[in-house]
Amino acid sequence: MSNKLVLVLNCGSSSLKFAVLNALSGEEIISGLAECFNLEDARLKWKAQGEKNESSLGAYAAHREAIEFIVKNILEANPEILNDIVAIGHRVVHGGEKFTKSAIIDEAVVEGIEACSGLAPLHNPAALIGIRAAQACFPKRPHVAVFDTAFHQTMPESSYLYALPYKLYREKGIRRYGMHGTSHLFVSREAAAMLEQPIDQTNVITAHLGNGASICAVKNGKSFDTSMGLTPLEGLVMGTRSGDIDPAIIFHLVDREGYTLKEVNNMLHKQSGLMGLTEASSDCRYAEEGYGEGKEPAIRAMNVFTYRLAKSIMSYAASMDGKLDALVFTGGIGENSALVRKLTIEKLALLGFSLDEQANLDARFGNSGNIGTSSSRPILVIPTNEEMVIAQDAVALTQA
Repeated sequence: MSNKLVLVLNCGSSSLKFAVLNALSGEEIISGLAECFNLEDARLKWKAQGEKNESSLGAYAAHREAIEFIVKNILEANPEILNDIVAIGHRVVHGGEKFTKSAIIDEAVVEGIEACSGLAPLHNPAALIGIRAAQACFPKRPHVAVFDTAFHQTMPESSYLYALPYKLYREKGIRRYGMHGTSHLFVSREAAAMLEQPIDQTNVITAHLGNGASICAVKNGKSFDTSMGLTPLEGLVMGTRSGDIDPAIIFHLVDREGYTLKEVNNMLHKQSGLMGLTEASSDCRYAEEGYGEGKEPAIRAMNVFTYRLAKSIMSYAASMDGKLDALVFTGGIGENSALVRKLTIEKLALLGFSLDEQANLDARFGNSGNIGTSSSRPILVIPTNEEMVIAQDAVALTQA
């Protein structure tokens, strides 16, 4: 075993993704998902060295129980792996302006993550629970926080400021921060490699599409603009999140329609997006299947989803100073939904994009490639690997 193994933890509000990776080779040795936290059927699925496994975590188990299970029942059963883990890397969604790059976790870093919890209330508190649980299990190994927002700290004022009283930024830090930065960073690097050009001379628009979705204008290898803002609610249509709306809708619902602010907040985060448009499911596969069957709610959802995406891509072309090298699709939907890509690309002919239908079908389920025609500007499908970025940063910070 290499001595450059990293345990990567990605804690959500009701789930935990984990992996053990070789930070040098990129080899994924163990990976898994613990889900249904705080429910009777809390469970964990994992794959270790090619073998799939599944186990109950016990009724109402959550992050701590999941991490303890991973250590005691998976890692301790493979001591040659456990002994070679040099660091634990933690995905943290929001680092505000305080964290412009990854950081070794100490009490000051924990306090900084806590201070940003109001900006990502579903994510940062869960990350802190995971950090504390992992520190208890690995008290002598270094822990590293890798922030989704860090990549976007290169955005200029024209991208990150809201047209609000400037003192709200100066005194309260209210600005656009962006998310999915680790994914946008990874796929933009991969895109530069596929295009065989230096990353610092590469201009791409990257679309990370999943239950959460965002796009990023990567200019000369750096984030210039991104669609998520102060929180992960802004921007594209998502699984259950609304993305951009007229902010006056909130006041209308409260003042005229009798909703409470709590109800509106819940609606925008958990009842909107694909869920709201289909009135049935937040899963893009449901909408995709219904679209093929001619079902009106699914057609409505897919048309809104892809139009809003295409419109955002067109607007981000304005930041490229006349040089756009490629469009990149990634994330669960971006990597696997040929229909979403097709409906989006059909709206982007003005930017010189045209789709190779067979290449589009082939570039799914882990396969990457250029899905554009020979006359098209490159359209790249690149599976993201946020865990690899986290592992590399953890080793770089702790093994120097």
